[in-house]
Amino acid sequence: MNASTSIKVELGPVQETLLIPLLGRAEETKKKRGLLRDEKAVEIVDRLEYDFGKWKGIQSLLGASIRTRMFDRFVERFLRQSPTGTVVEIGCGLNTRFERVDNGRLRWFDLDLPDVISLRRRFFEDGARRTMLAGSVLDREWMDPVLATGGPWMFVSEAVLIYLEASKAKQAVLQIADRFSGAELVFDTTDRAMVAGQARHDAMRHLPKESWFRWVCDDPKEIEAWRPGLELIESKTFVDADPDIVERLPLSIRLLVRWVPFLLLRRAGGYRLNRVRSGPRDEIPSKRPALERARSGGAA
Repeated sequence: MNASTSIKVELGPVQETLLIPLLGRAEETKKKRGLLRDEKAVEIVDRLEYDFGKWKGIQSLLGASIRTRMFDRFVERFLRQSPTGTVVEIGCGLNTRFERVDNGRLRWFDLDLPDVISLRRRFFEDGARRTMLAGSVLDREWMDPVLATGGPWMFVSEAVLIYLEASKAKQAVLQIADRFSGAELVFDTTDRAMVAGQARHDAMRHLPKESWFRWVCDDPKEIEAWRPGLELIESKTFVDADPDIVERLPLSIRLLVRWVPFLLLRRAGGYRLNRVRSGPRDEIPSKRPALERARSGGAA
């Protein structure tokens, strides 16, 4: 790497966690049968002044890329139903999801804290259908240009809300639900065991405790009680990844998913990817269990 083109990383402790999935995508790109191709991630990793070596070879890099591809699928399905819809990537970091799912018709917003957006602008630019917004998910100002698109809307929050205190995570979801009726929200949750075990987590143990997960959510179904009209449409674990994603995993993991999924669920079953719909406050959520809806394809 040419030192004259290197870029120093100056991020807050929680924001620094965005470098984990960035490295994961770069590593997958270098594989013959990686989960995705992201040459931009490779370029960014090469240009950043950062000790990526501390995460060399850890399992969480693969996990982050599985998660990314599963989130991509949520967005792709939304866009098949609403090809001119609006997608907001909350806590966008240095993600390249727009490049992976763009159908040429959508409207896209990348939202993150000012220090992240400042770094992001070194590698990405706004366009006619894509806009970067500097702010916290807990702010309200960023909502105005999003609301002006008229929807329908999907809000994607990959590895963001889990770093907030429970009350703040709830606040973020409710602010969006109240302002964007009919919107879909996709976000991950972590259970008590995962939050408590971060000192042993292969990625998080290398970061200060200020950047660790905070929100404990043992049962995503509880989100429906936050407000009338909120409905959990899907709740997935890594075991529920689409077959073509599983097919690109290392053989040992493919065998686990196929023959002994309970072993993976025992280890990571408390980590879930959830799709929630925000209906009017007077709407009563369907009584069909979230797991049953997920198994039937998650039809709203």
